[in-house]
Amino acid sequence: MDAMQTTSAGQAAEPGLVSAARLTDPGFFAGDPYPVYARLRAEAPVFWCEEGSFWAVSTYEDVRRVGHDTAVFSSRRGTLLTEGRARDAGGPHAPGARHLMRTDPPEHSAMRKLSTRSFTPRMVTSLEGRVRTIARDLIADIEAGTPVDVVGVLSAPFTTFVIAELMGVPRDRWSEFWAWTDSAILQVDAGRQDARLAADVAALMQFFGELIEERRGSPGDDVVSDLVAGEIEGQPLTELDLLTYCKFLLVAGTETTRNLISSGVALLSEHPGQRRLLAGDRDLVPAAVEEMLRFSSPVLAFCRTATVDTEIRGQVIAAGDYVAMLYASANRDEEIWPDPERFDVTRRQARPHVAFGFGPHVCLGASLARLEARVLFEELLSAYPDFSLAGPVERGLSTLVAMVSRLPTVFGAPAP
Repeated sequence: MDAMQTTSAGQAAEPGLVSAARLTDPGFFAGDPYPVYARLRAEAPVFWCEEGSFWAVSTYEDVRRVGHDTAVFSSRRGTLLTEGRARDAGGPHAPGARHLMRTDPPEHSAMRKLSTRSFTPRMVTSLEGRVRTIARDLIADIEAGTPVDVVGVLSAPFTTFVIAELMGVPRDRWSEFWAWTDSAILQVDAGRQDARLAADVAALMQFFGELIEERRGSPGDDVVSDLVAGEIEGQPLTELDLLTYCKFLLVAGTETTRNLISSGVALLSEHPGQRRLLAGDRDLVPAAVEEMLRFSSPVLAFCRTATVDTEIRGQVIAAGDYVAMLYASANRDEEIWPDPERFDVTRRQARPHVAFGFGPHVCLGASLARLEARVLFEELLSAYPDFSLAGPVERGLSTLVAMVSRLPTVFGAPAP
C-alpha cells in the first residue's frame, strides 16, 4: 500500500497525515490524538495503517457499521490493534480457550448468556447500596488540602472492590486482589511483561482456580457461581474457559470504569464551571457520565476481520483484511454532535455514543459501569464540591484504553 492512499472521495491522503496517524504507537494515544482523528474523518475516513497492517475507520457511521455486521466483520481472528500483523498467533489469550471478545454469534451469544444474570438492570440496581458504601469508605480517607493520586486512592481500588464484590471474592482478600488486578491490567492492556507481573498474574489465576473449585461445591449468588453452573450446547465450560472468562471479567470490569472515573475527575478539575454545575445539581450526574464517556472514551479502538470482499465509502476491503474501529474518534464526529470538542455536562446525547460498543458486542457491564460512575461522582461531589489538579495528568502506554496512570489532585474543604 502506497503512502499516498486513496480515500472514498477519490483524493489522496497527504504523507503528513500518514506520518501523524501513528495508530500502532501507544505514545500517540497517550498524547492528544483528537486533532489527528479530525483530520482522518475529513481527509481519509477509511485509512490504511501500514505499520499495523489494518484499515482504520474513524467516523461514527462507519464504526457502527463495522461493529454491527458480524457476518462481514468477524471477531474470531483478533480484536486488538496490536494483532494486525499476527492474528493467527492466538493473541494474548490462552490457546484453546474460548474468549468472549474473540467469538461471533451464535457462540458469542451463548457465552454472554452465562453471566448476563449478574448484569441485568435488577441485579445492578440491587448492588447500589454496596457500591455506595465502598465509595463512601474510600472518600472518607481523603484528606482535604493534601495532594493525592486519585487513581491510587479512589478510582483503582473502587472499581476493583466492586468487581470483587460481584465475583464473590472474600473481603479479607480484596487488597491482594487489587494488587493482582493492577498487574493483570498492565500485562493485558499495556503489553508489559516482567517477572513481577507474571508472578502476580499466576497468583491471580491460582486464586481463580481455587474460587472456581469452591463454587463447585458451594455455589453462591455471584458471577463465578453462574459461570461454573453454566453450559454451552449442553457442555460445561472447561477449566481453561472458566479461568479465561474470570480474567476477562476482571480486566474488562475494572480498567474501563477506572479510566472513566479518573478522566472524569480530570475533566471536572479542568472545567471548574462544569464541576460547579454538577455540585449544585446532582440530578445532572447521569448526563455528565455520558458526556465523560463520549468526550474521553475509555476504550480507544477494537478490530474486526473482513470475511468477504466488501466496500466502505467506495474503498475495497478484501476478505482477510483487518479493520480497526476508532471509538474515540467516532465519539467526536462533527456530523453527529454539535461542537464535539466542547465538554458539556448538560449535553443531550441525540445519538448514543460508542464508548461501550454496540450490537452483539455491547459491553456486558455497561449498566454496572454507569452505576459505579454515577454513585462515585454523587458521593465525591457531596463530600468535596471543590477540587483541582495538583500536577500533570500522567497517562500509561496502551493502544486499547485511554489509561490514566496517575492523577495528582487536591481536594478543597469538605462540604458542611
